[in-house]
Amino acid sequence: MRTWQVERRKRTRHLIELGGLIVKAGIVELTGGDRVMIFGALLWMADKLNSEDGERARKLWAAKGKRTFEPD
Repeated sequence: MRTWQVERRKRTRHLIELGGLIVKAGIVELTGGDRVMIFGALLWMADKLNSEDGERARKLWAAKGKRTFEPD
């Protein structure tokens, strides 16, 4: 398999995993799958991360995500 094919598959897998996180978080269900609303929320998140409060948001969101992935 060629290098570009391997890289493309890696990228595709990564994108699928990110989409899975949106589903796992319940975002699709909560928004009725409204892509415009989901994209708006992601843009809001990016603005928050680029703000002076970004580091605090990173720590809070990372901790919440980590708790979710930990076994019960």
